[in-house]
Parts: sequence; structure tokens; C-alpha cells
Amino acid sequence: MIRLHHCPQTRSMRTFWLLNELGVPFEVVTHGFDKSLRSDAFLSMSPAGRVPALEIDGDTMFETGAITEYLCESYPDSAMGRPVGHPERRDWLVWVHFSETVSQHSAALTQQHVMLYEDSMRSPIIMKLEAARLKKCYAALEARLEGRTYLLDGGFSAADVSVGQAIYMSRHFARLTEFPALSAWYDRISARPAFQAALPVDGERLLYAEPFYPAWES
Repeated sequence: MIRLHHCPQTRSMRTFWLLNELGVPFEVVTHGFDKSLRSDAFLSMSPAGRVPALEIDGDTMFETGAITEYLCESYPDSAMGRPVGHPERRDWLVWVHFSETVSQHSAALTQQHVMLYEDSMRSPIIMKLEAARLKKCYAALEARLEGRTYLLDGGFSAADVSVGQAIYMSRHFARLTEFPALSAWYDRISARPAFQAALPVDGERLLYAEPFYPAWES
């Protein structure tokens, strides 16, 4: 039994998408992005009170990078991973974990734009700095994707899922228009049925009420 604890538009979407790509049966428990994640029951599964938490094989995992590696190792025939000894293993690991570099900047911007509800709490300097750091990440991805269909020459993998979900979040704060290879890649992977199945459904509370949050001016 696999059960994913999920909040729409958060990092748990990364695991949701990957499970869809793997084509394995699983359940989803959707939580509000609120204080319920600090309950004793949830903290017993994810001690930092964050999603995802993944119940699997009678135990519980947290941290998307670890979950991604474990799932790909558990379902090697899916071609979503690159096993030890594979010539693309090193690059696969780099890009799977680069998703967290992108996500940390998006998380800082989410806090500034979404979680801080008074203008006096927000910092224009942090907003501009973090948006600029996202664009540095975009530039690295643009260079990698130039002349490539996916992040790895061997084809679509969990590296694309991990980074693709991070870009899904970051697009709320930094546009892709200056990065044609990255834009084309994102359009390609976000058209996949497994991505579409991981998107919020009607009636779910969204983390991002707006499609884009420009840098705030004091």
C-alpha cells in the first residue's frame, strides 16, 4: 500500500506526479496548507510538519529527494531512474537534487508574497534577490536543455519530474520568457497526462491565489 500525504501546489506534487508516471496504485490524502500539519499525528510521519509524507512498505518517508530515489529503485523497469553503474547516474542525481535549489528560492518568495499578510512584514530586497536567483537557476537549465529534449540524453526521467515541479512553482515569481529552451521543455513535460493528473482539482484550496506575483515595491 502506498499513501501520499499531499497539499496542492507544494513539493508533494513532485511525488504525486512521479507516482502517476510509475503507474502504480496509490492513495492520496489531501491536507490543508495550515496548522493541521503541526498535529501530533502528522508530525509522527513528517517531523518538520511538511509534505510530502509517503506511507510505503509499512513505514513512512519524507523528503522528496529521498522519496524519488527510493521509488525509482523500487520500480526499476519504469526507466524513471538511473541505477548505480548507469552512465547517466551522476547527471540524474545532480538534476533530481537541483530541484531543491530552485524550490528553496520559490519557498522564500512564497513566504514573502503569500504567507506574510501585512505589507510591513515583506521585504522588497528579499523579493528581488530571490527572483534574480531563480533566473540564475533558469539560466543553468537553459544551458543544459539547449539541443536536448529532456534533461538527460537517455530520455524522460524523474529528473524532469523533480525539476519540472520546481519550475511549476517558480513560474509564479519569475517568468520563463527569456529562456526558450527551458520554456519549450516545460511546455513539453507539463503536457504529460501524469503531470496533469497531479494538478489541483476544482474545489481544492490553492496555495497560490494568483498566477503571478511581481516583485513588490515599497
